[in-house]
Amino acid sequence: MQAGPPRYDVPALKPIPLTLAAWLVAIALGVSALVFGQVPAPAATPLVLLSSAGRRAVPTTVVSDREMVALDDLASAFQLSLRDDPLAGGMTITFKGKTIALMPDQAIASVGGRLVSLPAPVVRSGKRWLVPIEFIDRALALVYDTKLDLRKASHLVVIGDLRVPRLVIRPELQGGQARVTFDTSPKTSNTIVQEPTRLLVRFDADALDATMPAVATQGLVDTIRFGDQPNTIAIVLGPRFGSFRATLVPTDAASSRIVIDVTAAGAASAPAIPVPPPATPPSAAPPAAPLEPVPPLPPGIRTIVIDPGHGGSEEGARGASGSLEKDLTLSVARRLKAAIEARLGLRALLTRDGDTAVSLDDRAAFANNNKADLFISLHANASLKKDVKGAEVFYLSPEGYAQAQQAATSTTTLPAFGGGSRDIDLILWEVAQTQHLTQSAVLAGLVEQELRAHVPMSVHPVQQAPFRVLVGANMPAILVEMGFLTNAEQDQALKSNEFQNTIAQALFDAIVRFRDTIERGQPPSTTTPAARPAGLP
Repeated sequence: MQAGPPRYDVPALKPIPLTLAAWLVAIALGVSALVFGQVPAPAATPLVLLSSAGRRAVPTTVVSDREMVALDDLASAFQLSLRDDPLAGGMTITFKGKTIALMPDQAIASVGGRLVSLPAPVVRSGKRWLVPIEFIDRALALVYDTKLDLRKASHLVVIGDLRVPRLVIRPELQGGQARVTFDTSPKTSNTIVQEPTRLLVRFDADALDATMPAVATQGLVDTIRFGDQPNTIAIVLGPRFGSFRATLVPTDAASSRIVIDVTAAGAASAPAIPVPPPATPPSAAPPAAPLEPVPPLPPGIRTIVIDPGHGGSEEGARGASGSLEKDLTLSVARRLKAAIEARLGLRALLTRDGDTAVSLDDRAAFANNNKADLFISLHANASLKKDVKGAEVFYLSPEGYAQAQQAATSTTTLPAFGGGSRDIDLILWEVAQTQHLTQSAVLAGLVEQELRAHVPMSVHPVQQAPFRVLVGANMPAILVEMGFLTNAEQDQALKSNEFQNTIAQALFDAIVRFRDTIERGQPPSTTTPAARPAGLP
């Protein structure tokens, strides 16, 4: 017989358990991805766009540890027009005649000619363009005709003037009862309704910015979740529930706190959080003596709020040496604060004293709540042109706030302590700064003069721009760009102690001169330079 091909006896393969098979497939896919450079992007939480028309989810992706969103998705959501620029290799975004220009691999956007920094470079992937999610509030908000509020931590974008308070929920066990604390900012009233299986907390709001916490139940509270309506939270009760007590706890003027104590059936009632009683019963109170009017304090500078731009995940501009805008602004802010307190004896506050993110509106609100007399926001600049350098000083351009300015202020009457009443002026957030533009312009001019004597200045050293951080400040307010981190020479200078001390000294001297114009009625020693609209040559 002719010999045939060799024969091999192979034992029958045993079926692999599903979990093991899946594990092996995952390993194979991972090795393949590493070999071919196709590592799949980590899963990202979509952005939720919240408007009066409802909610809409926009997908995001992660590129180099940064959350990005596709421009075509934003264009669909915000009715934007996108146009490729084949000559420059860039992208132009248009909304009602206003434009934003982007270049791939650049962490900068040109908004109507004004350059704003992005926390990460723009990415072009085939025909798709990806931008950091911060593009929404840093660039898109400057051209959009409706207020955009990006809340990065909760992946929420609030469009328009919806009431969407931030809500922090803290459940805890205390002995034989459960306690749920709701902290709401800004202050928001609420009502609590007991249903057969839950407590429903309804807030006077359009929606809620909240994260649901995990609960250790012990049979009193099973879960805490969103209710059937967007402004409600449901506390789902456990089988041991007997009764509850709700207490409104006094806090500051900008927030509210409600504490709900849940007690087991058959247990003693939950103790109330003590609230100081009035000194005498209202019925027994003697007639109030007329109060002597308190003379108003003379005009002056007593509290100064210094705002170190960016912070936390908001790194701002980045220098070629790796220096970050958020670090430089904090360093200069601390130096200026120390000088003001030690040499002037004034109250100086920082909107952040660490590497934390603070929203633009919260920075102005911090200054308002502390009754600041001056607000100075510190930043470092960036440009596509590496040779651009020089410091710049900005005060608010009221463009885009004209309609709100027509409303200006309104007056309401509130009861006064000791009897009687008093008129209170209510100032709209969007027009708070417009009342101080003249003094803000004077302050900007003085800062420019002091800076010019010590550091390089931009071609257009004093400008106006519609910066959101300045809009709500109810006091003279300016924004200072200390230099360009994209310029190698200024990058090195901005990191040096000598340069930072010089910037702080110039700002200090300008504050002293401005104080003289307020307290002594002395005019500035030189004429305030006229501002140029941002972006014009």
